[in-house]
Amino acid sequence: MKRRSVIAGLGALAAAGCSRGPPIVHAFMGLSKWEEDRGARMGFFAMQGRSVAEWRATERFTFCSTFKLFLAAATLERVQRGEERLDRLITVGESDLVPHAPVTGEAVGNEISVETLCQGMVELSDNPAANILIREMGGLDMWRTWHQQALNDMTTSVDRLEPELNLINGEMDTTTPLQAVLNMRALLGPDQRRLSPEHKELLSRWLVNSPTGPNRIKAGAPRDATVGHKTGTNGQGMVNDIGVIWLTEGEPIFAAAYYSGPETDGPEWVEPAIAEATFEAVRAFGHG
Repeated sequence: MKRRSVIAGLGALAAAGCSRGPPIVHAFMGLSKWEEDRGARMGFFAMQGRSVAEWRATERFTFCSTFKLFLAAATLERVQRGEERLDRLITVGESDLVPHAPVTGEAVGNEISVETLCQGMVELSDNPAANILIREMGGLDMWRTWHQQALNDMTTSVDRLEPELNLINGEMDTTTPLQAVLNMRALLGPDQRRLSPEHKELLSRWLVNSPTGPNRIKAGAPRDATVGHKTGTNGQGMVNDIGVIWLTEGEPIFAAAYYSGPETDGPEWVEPAIAEATFEAVRAFGHG
């Protein structure tokens, strides 16, 4: 993919703290031909300090399981406010089960801790765990309100639970690559104030330990970097990944990749493009 520098998106980037002059923006123009060949759209946004790299960064995509990163953060904030405890036990019922339950499926009829639900949701993308945690915070209305009040995120649309939220239906359960990065930066950036150091470290550990999607953002990061990420895939042409690249030196790089293509497009078609976009962004920022 070829790159060229442009100046764009100043209004949106001001919200990210880029107020010391115009940001350095790199646009992946080479993706246009790739999208045309596949009959698809790729949305990508990466940020390190004032430098950003983007392609379709403000277009909407169904977020699939990438939301689980933010749900874990919201739960940790509830713990900090004394509204929840990580060691509180919740009974998993048969009615809680929906497809993809690698953790909760083994716990039906038994109690499981809030911390285990969070960990299983982030590391293994357990769907019932996500639904249970949304229920415990007060339902979809409270989950939607958290985005708006905690993150000042008026872009992300929160409408359904798992697994229905994976179905493409207009703007339902969508976000933009730009918004996903801004949200991650607000929660995991070096100057964030929402999570305590302990809870920030815990969320980061879950993201780093996740074994899913090793050929996406992680494959495009420098080999000596530490990568924490959350994938999202619906089996119907959506292949996503959002995450943080912690370099050995310098500020972290936040990246979000969303792909919407033909239902027959599996991860094997899309992951090389996500890795390449990440690699090009890292190189554009002066690394690798």
